[in-house]
This record gives sequence, structure tokens and C-alpha cells, in this order.
Amino acid sequence: MHYAAITERLAHTGGAKWAIHQRCRMMKAQGADIIELTIGEPDMPPHETLLEVCLESMRGGRTGYSSGRGEPGLLDAIAARYSRRRPGVDTGNVLCFPGTQTALFVTMMGLTGPGDGVLVGDPFYATYEGVIAASGAHREPVPLRAENGFHMTAEDLEAAITPSSRVLLLNSPHNPTGAVLTAAEIERICAVCAEHDLWIVADEVYEELVFEGSFASPFDLPAYADRVVALSSISKSHAAPGFRSGWAVGPHAFCERLLPLSETILFGNQPFIADMTAFALNSDLPTSARMRASYKHRAALFADALDRLDGVKPFRPQAGMFIVLDVSGTGLSGADFAWKLLDAGVAVMPGSSFGDNAGALVRLSLTVPDDSVIEACARITRFVEAL
Repeated sequence: MHYAAITERLAHTGGAKWAIHQRCRMMKAQGADIIELTIGEPDMPPHETLLEVCLESMRGGRTGYSSGRGEPGLLDAIAARYSRRRPGVDTGNVLCFPGTQTALFVTMMGLTGPGDGVLVGDPFYATYEGVIAASGAHREPVPLRAENGFHMTAEDLEAAITPSSRVLLLNSPHNPTGAVLTAAEIERICAVCAEHDLWIVADEVYEELVFEGSFASPFDLPAYADRVVALSSISKSHAAPGFRSGWAVGPHAFCERLLPLSETILFGNQPFIADMTAFALNSDLPTSARMRASYKHRAALFADALDRLDGVKPFRPQAGMFIVLDVSGTGLSGADFAWKLLDAGVAVMPGSSFGDNAGALVRLSLTVPDDSVIEACARITRFVEAL
């Protein structure tokens, strides 16, 4: 039987990246004692007020079809949030989606096609490979160098640009490394993109999890407003990944052109979830502050404990919910290290899931209690010392 070409393009971009996580879950279901440090799922629940708002919205009858662009209250809340960052933003600049992943997919399908190049830092978030390949575009890696703290530089970006380049997919704060670009770095990157007439798609889901200093974004620079699209959600900021509520904010023309594409896939997100999201964005809840403090503390626990090990080099994150280790000094690749460590009772993600430039790395999640972090450090220490 015949299948569409997209199925071939995506054939090797999905579940294989998460094989260790899936194996870990299977082993735990069979009773194995494994500390799971694979995925970035917050270990605190959403604020109880959000659950109450969601429940009351459902009880109030907000269970019907949604608006294709997004529910009016949520559009207003997102526009207000981004207009504080860059004056002049209104609801015509906003599209709502069930999560950032859907926003990424529609954005890439709307901006790229077969033969187009998408510049993306390497290491990169695991699903970027698929959302780029879906349209027929190809990934053009920009090396994120450990000696630069995994910060993208304008020089490395310039060197990676080809005649087919159409989009820069920029992720700051960064997954998997936790690097946070400065305002000066971003301005230099934007200048390069303008010179080469590139779109800038900014994945900013970790915006509220910067440990120290301030968050900077290309969206906040009026000079580049016609080429920047910012994507985010409440998954990380409000510990609500299962509610699937995200958005894209960009030029009016971008939203008008992509709305029909979005509407062929979905119609916004569920009204009761939209109401909850609007409340979250309009309220000053303590969730992100608590997560920031917790993740920063756990990152220090990991870094302080593992920095003493021969063959392992932790990179202290500036934001987010992960820490990466360079394990090349052990003589193992990141993938071999991760699979062998699973047998020692700790599940981590191999760097190979995050690009060619991450083969020597493993990624550890900070979303487990402190006592689990301490025990994981002890198990990793025993494992490395026994190699």
C-alpha cells in the first residue's frame, strides 16, 4: 500500500530517541528500583486554583467547540502579556494551540517546504528534528560549543547559513543544556538573520525558569518584529504539561497565513483549558518561583557531587529543568554510558537524542525530590568508579 512521503521523513525521528525512558518505565512497572531522570515533567502539581478554575469552567458549560484562533479571553491574556514586552501587540498577533509542540509543527509547516533549510543549535531539543523534517525541510546545525557555555554565537550562525536557509529555530533558555542567551548575544544573532532575510522562531517555554539574571528574547526588539515568532506554553511555567496549552505570537500576516493551516489540524484548545490558561497568565502564582529555586538547588547538588568524579564533567545550567554531563572521560559514548547506567538503577537521556554535537553528553532531569537526587549521585558515583 502507498504511504505519503511525510511518513518516510519522520520514520526515524520519534520513539527511538526515548528508548531508554520507555525501557525505564517498563522496568519500574516490573518492580525495578530505578531513579528516573529522563523527561522534564515537573514534580509539583499545578496550583490548586488553576484546577478549580478549570473545573468550574467545565461545570459552567465551557466544553463545546473552540475558536480556531483561540478563545477570546485567552487571546486577550496572551496579547497583554506580550504587549508588556513589546508595545503594540494585540490579539491579531496570537494563535493558540494545544501545547508548544503543535505550535512548532504548524509554524514550521507554514514557513518551510521541501529543500528549505532550518538553522538550529546542536545540541537541540529532541523533537525539533521531526518538526523540521515534516515539511520536507532539512536541519542545518549550528554548533553550540561547550567552551562557549553552549551559547549560540553570531559567528557560528553566520558560518552555518546556506543559500537554502529560511528559518532560525532559536531555543533560549535552552534544552538540554540550560544555557541562556544574553540580550547582546540575541541582538547580534538577530542582525545576522536580518542580513540574510531569515525568520526567527523562538521557543521560549523555559522563560520563567531562569535561575539568575534576566530573560532576553528577539521578540522584544521592535526592529525585528516582522521576522520573529515566539512560542511558549504553560507546561513548564505553571507545571501543567498534561493540559496542552500553548501559543505562537508573531506578525499579523504570519497569523493570517497560518490560521487556515492550524484550522485543518485543530480549532484552538479546549475552552475550559483556555479559561484556565488565561487565569494563569493574568495571575501572580508562586509555581514558577518555587520551581526555579528547586531546580537551581538540585542542579547544584548534581554538579557539586559529580564534579569530583574522574571522567565526568557537569555543566551547571543557567535555567530550566535539566543538567548535562560530558562523560567522554569515562571512555564511553553518551549512549553507552546511559544504557549501562540504567542497569545501575539510574535512567538518563543519551546526548545522541539531542543531535550530533551531543554524542559525549547525557542529560539528567532535575524534576525529582532532593533525596532522589542525592541517591542518584551516589549510584552514578559507584557506577563511574567501577568502570
